[in-house]
Amino acid sequence: MIGEVRLGTGHAARRLDFGAFDPSKDAMRRLMFAVVAALCLLGCSTAARAPQAAVAELAPSGTLRAAINYGNPILATRDPASGQPRGVSVDLSRELAKRLGVGLELITFDAAGKVVEAARSGAWDVAYVAIDPARGQDMLQSPPYVIIEGAYLVAADSPIRRNEDVDRDGVRIAVGKGSAYDLFLSRELKRARIVYAPTSPAVTDLFLAQQLDVAAGVKQQLEADARRLPGLRLLPGRFMVINQAMATPKGREAGARYLHEFVEAMKASGFVAQALARHGIEGAAVAPAAAGG
Repeated sequence: MIGEVRLGTGHAARRLDFGAFDPSKDAMRRLMFAVVAALCLLGCSTAARAPQAAVAELAPSGTLRAAINYGNPILATRDPASGQPRGVSVDLSRELAKRLGVGLELITFDAAGKVVEAARSGAWDVAYVAIDPARGQDMLQSPPYVIIEGAYLVAADSPIRRNEDVDRDGVRIAVGKGSAYDLFLSRELKRARIVYAPTSPAVTDLFLAQQLDVAAGVKQQLEADARRLPGLRLLPGRFMVINQAMATPKGREAGARYLHEFVEAMKASGFVAQALARHGIEGAAVAPAAAGG
């Protein structure tokens, strides 16, 4: 009895000839293992290959330049031992560069607003920013890969008890300039006034220094501030949901299509969930699969 398996069709077909064998259970198991292993190797090599048009647009210099934002600790932080960037956005950048077959350069920023500004000068090839209509003017964004929450921080003795109480006359809110919270609140607030901090991590310091009424930002950052500083508390719930996406500058349509596929694959495979767990990130959720994606 001869065992022969063909992988693929036409000239590209591969033939595995196992010769005569004893149709025992052990022999059958060995045969099936060989077939499955060969199929996996063939399939994996095909899945990992990015289209040349996407490579050319996402890494035109031959190196993928990824913008890493320290202003959002869910996405990236500085490793205390090495001083190097670490986090889910760093992990995604490394995996993307690997799939494109190019080198990687991490370009760090201390605020999302600065990442957005740098898009106009072509300083980066991919970035990690919240989905917002204002940001869509200069970049093409993927579906979200992570969903995070925006929250309010107040003094422990503040009369403000609910998110709905914030938009009142005389209320001053500290917000990181150019952040997702800034863009959202600038559209939504009707009576409260925004006071700008240079970056999101500096919001609580400004809130305290100027004795403001509310600090707005990423929930996890404000929770950490409330733990390290006495006399502060978070308002219950959230005032906004932030969809974090990957982006590339406008005009790179082939690159944007590949980012869409890449993000969906990273969510479906568990890569994003594993990265969040590896870096100890709590309170952030993996975004659901995109419609039709």
